[in-house]
Amino acid sequence: MKICGAEDLRPRRKIELLAPARDLRSARAAIDCGADAVYMGGPRFGARQAAGNSVEDIAAAAEYARRFGVRVYVTMNTVVFDDELDEARRMALRVTEAGADALIVQDMAYLEMGLDGVELHASTQTCNASPEKVAFLGSCGFSRVILERGLSLAEIRKIRAATDAELECFVHGAICVCYSGRCYMSRTMSPRSGNRGDCMQACRLSYDLLDAQGNVLKAGKHLLSVKDMDLSARLGDLLDAGVTSFKIEGRLKDEAYVKNAVAWYRQRLDAELARRPGLVRSSEGKSDVGFWPDIARTFSRGRTEYFFDGRRAGVSTPDTPKAVGSLVCRVERSGPGWFEAPDAASFVPGDGICFLYGGVLTGTRVNETEGRRIRINRELRLPAGTDIYRNFDRRFNDLLESTRPRRAVAVAASVAFGEGAVSVTFRDGDGCSATVSAPCCNGAAREPERMLETVRTQLARSGDTMFDVTEVTFGAGGAEVPFLRAAELNALRREGLQELLRRRMKRRPERYPARPDGACRYPYGVPDASENVTNRLARRFYERFGGGGAAQGYDLHADLRGVTVMRTPFCVRRENGMCLRGRGGAERAPLWLRHGRYTYRLEFDCEACMMRVVFEGDD
Repeated sequence: MKICGAEDLRPRRKIELLAPARDLRSARAAIDCGADAVYMGGPRFGARQAAGNSVEDIAAAAEYARRFGVRVYVTMNTVVFDDELDEARRMALRVTEAGADALIVQDMAYLEMGLDGVELHASTQTCNASPEKVAFLGSCGFSRVILERGLSLAEIRKIRAATDAELECFVHGAICVCYSGRCYMSRTMSPRSGNRGDCMQACRLSYDLLDAQGNVLKAGKHLLSVKDMDLSARLGDLLDAGVTSFKIEGRLKDEAYVKNAVAWYRQRLDAELARRPGLVRSSEGKSDVGFWPDIARTFSRGRTEYFFDGRRAGVSTPDTPKAVGSLVCRVERSGPGWFEAPDAASFVPGDGICFLYGGVLTGTRVNETEGRRIRINRELRLPAGTDIYRNFDRRFNDLLESTRPRRAVAVAASVAFGEGAVSVTFRDGDGCSATVSAPCCNGAAREPERMLETVRTQLARSGDTMFDVTEVTFGAGGAEVPFLRAAELNALRREGLQELLRRRMKRRPERYPARPDGACRYPYGVPDASENVTNRLARRFYERFGGGGAAQGYDLHADLRGVTVMRTPFCVRRENGMCLRGRGGAERAPLWLRHGRYTYRLEFDCEACMMRVVFEGDD
């Protein structure tokens, strides 16, 4: 027998929009624009060395986040050396005590530090690209696994079927062309290492492409630079595949980017959640951002869904690794330092534009506009037909900087009149409530209905608080309606909302430290150097789970010649129309990349549709 309404009693899965925060200000902006969680770097050990934050700022971000039930994650996702283990443990405990709800880590040493009660998320830097790997991480101590960015929807579904761990997926922002945490290219050109938080972005440099005879097939192109991810049209697919957290990349990006990206994805994710009654967002509060988000008008190297529907060409940016922006118009005629175009009115002084000039992507600023004529701050004569892209929209950027988004939690107020007293209970949608009372010393109201309307009006004036009193009701009973002054009602509202905030702040978002399964085993035999084992605790971890004899991680190697410094589903052959799949016995000879004195051999595994980049030397 079906019980009416029973379906409403089933627990609903909580879904999270996760935003980057370069600093405390960006964290607050992300929360105000609707993020359910933010991630930010700690003082040390974060994979974005330039985006570190003090423990005090992490505590302030956590305090602000708690108002809305928003979670704060701290990135400590570099590899750790033996002489840093004690400091890493102290830092992990300090940021957790400051209010971090989870740590995002790469190094397995954290699972050997005795961090009881600390929730750990496996960073994408642990190369989470297979069901076996993700199932292992979910069983050995991680409550959440952050997926590799190059996965297809079909691969994500297979991973979901293999583990009960929460899955976090990047949906927007820069893509590492290499499997995350497995790139050592930066260290072939410099002492800098991505696994130590200081990547020099060697993948964004220009290269020559050579064949086996040394012939230059491509010259001076950014052959490993890929577009930025935009999966905003695929959020429903990811929800149905079982993804819990939807992550925006960008801890080095500015506040304007964070505002626009979070507001854009909040709208789209909410629309998908509304179609799925079994899912609910994981935090509270509705945001009024004060602008209409447009993801095409902030930093982007071009947008791609990458390999979401399988491996394909057309995902790179060979002409430039920088933000090109959106195509606005084409040049009709020009002179030194000016050009004319039909859409000139869309430009304003201060806009950043770029175009191909002499085969090279060139950028400049708009100085002034007059009718169809646009004057720029470089004395260039642009050929007719030149495409003009806007990569900095000054008006939109000014709007983002000037707006002050407000996030508010809806509250219902219930009023009860008693003998000589009035009480008001304020209740939010998350089960928190606060009741305040005051004596009534002014006698009965001469016009009860008018008095009740005044009570509704005054209690609903929540002002600059984080609450919106959206409903005011009155308890049943025969008590007469007292006369209440506006000041008395304002005091009740102020005291009640302050008490409600205090009660909300006492709550701490629940942490979910994983419970290791002692029976689980590392799935790949002896860990090779690409597992980045750089300390004794990480080595002990693998021994505990059947992976004894781990090789020394590449960050401890002085010479990387002959090493595969990049393994990637991106393929230079496929991207440049030279794919060998389906060509039978076609010769699969290597190709070479050259940047200055640095040379790399490209090897192709066509069956697996994978490419390896091997460091040849710097002669």
